[in-house]
Amino acid sequence: MAGKNDKVGGGGFHHISMHVQDLEKSITFYCEGLGFALAYSWGTPERRTVLLDTGDGNYLELSQGPSDGFNANGLVRHFAFRTNDCDKAIEAARAGGAEVTVETKAVTLSSEPPMPIRVAFFKGPDGEIVEFFEDDVT
Repeated sequence: MAGKNDKVGGGGFHHISMHVQDLEKSITFYCEGLGFALAYSWGTPERRTVLLDTGDGNYLELSQGPSDGFNANGLVRHFAFRTNDCDKAIEAARAGGAEVTVETKAVTLSSEPPMPIRVAFFKGPDGEIVEFFEDDVT
C-alpha cells in the first residue's frame, strides 16, 4: 500500500524488530494466538530471523541468537497493533498464554480534536509490552 508521506517517500509502519529468547514459542504465540502469518524467514538455526505479517502488510520481525546487548539507539517502550475489536483481540492474546496487564478500556485522548479510543495491554512471550489500539470508536 502506497503511503502518503511525501517527505520520506511513502511512509507508514513497516516492521518492529525484537530479539526473542525462544523463537518457536514467539512464532506460535503471534501466529496461532493472534493470527499473524509467517511471511519470511532467513538465517541459520542458531541465528534465525522471521517477518510475521500482522494482517495488513506490516510486519513484526523476530530474531533469535546471541543478543547484541543494549541497543544504544534506544529501547522500545511498547508497540501497538491496530484492531477493530479490542475485546476480541485481548481475548485472543489471553487464550494464547499472554499475561494481560490492562484490560480493555475506553479512553478519550486529549488531542485536538479529542480522539475516543479503546486500548488493552499485555506481555508477550519475552515480557515485551504490547498494546491493542482501536481508534474507530463512535
